[in-house]
Amino acid sequence: MSCPICSKPTDGRYRPFCSRRCADVDLAKWMTGAYAVPSTDPEDVEEALDAAMRGESGPEQPH
Repeated sequence: MSCPICSKPTDGRYRPFCSRRCADVDLAKWMTGAYAVPSTDPEDVEEALDAAMRGESGPEQPH
């Protein structure tokens, strides 16, 4: 198995990555939304636009 970030062989301590650096790069991608799955659901689009207009970063959570 190779590291999904740099394609080097994996290290058992950081599997599926080869190093702490690649694990951190992957975590940063998750945290910045680089791995977000796009939606074509009209309600999701409307919620995202409403949140953007309010200056929020994500969909509104129910209370």
